[in-house]
This record gives sequence, structure tokens and C-alpha cells, in this order.
Amino acid sequence: MSAGELLYLDDLSVGQVFTSRSQSLDAADIKRFAGEFDPQPFHTDEEAARSTFFGGLAASGWHTAALTMRLMVDGGVPIAGGLVGAGGEIAWPRATRPGDVLHVVSEVLEIVPSRSRPDRGMVTVRSETKNQDGEVVQRFTGKLVVPRRSA
Repeated sequence: MSAGELLYLDDLSVGQVFTSRSQSLDAADIKRFAGEFDPQPFHTDEEAARSTFFGGLAASGWHTAALTMRLMVDGGVPIAGGLVGAGGEIAWPRATRPGDVLHVVSEVLEIVPSRSRPDRGMVTVRSETKNQDGEVVQRFTGKLVVPRRSA
């Protein structure tokens, strides 16, 4: 596979691993996202965040999820036709903090060609978003609709 090549169902194999580029975020990024989408004090106010469960400013899980998606779309999982989701499970085992540098490691777990739609299949991918210390801040296992190469 060459850099920038988009992959189809027939190009994928169970156990295949993809690693995204890295993305850093700072306190201003965290507060900006939270101010618009998840305005809880532990995401928006450093002083107030100190006395919460997090003990300091933490990114919204949805911010981590949005960054994960961006990293996957930017080549972390180079699927032809885009990353079309059909469901999944998400967990945030550790908070994302100001100064974290995130990257995503995705592994193909299962490939199921469609019986009723021969032009596509379903691929299960586990994506772990890790910080600069290799700690997992998000784990997402999702099903993707992936096209086959045209005949």
C-alpha cells in the first residue's frame, strides 16, 4: 500500500493496524470546544475543575471523540468512500488533559462481506486514542460500511 492510497474491503485483513498522525491540544482548545458543546465546569474553568472528580481541567469525551475522528479521517484509517459508521461502543478510561498529544492506533478485528449487497461489507475496527505517554484516553470499537472495488 502506498501513502495516500484508499483501501477497499478486498484490501483489508484481520489484524491490519493503522496509526494516525499526532495532534496536540491545549487549555484554550479544551475550553473553546466545551464552551460550545459541553459547558461543564471541569471542561471550561481551570479553578472550578480543581475541586471536581477530575482534579483539574479535562477535555470533554466528545472533544476527544471529535479529535479521534479527525485523525482517522486524515489517513488514520484510509477507507475508500469515507468512514461510514454503523454503530459501536466508546469508553474513556483516562481524561484528556491540556498539553496532551494524541494519536490513534486502529486494528481491523472482523471483515464480513454483505450477502445482500455485494458492493460492500462490514468491518469492525478497534481504535485506541493514546496520549504522548501511550496511555489510552479513548477506546472505540465500531462497525464501518466499506465498499468493494468495482468489478
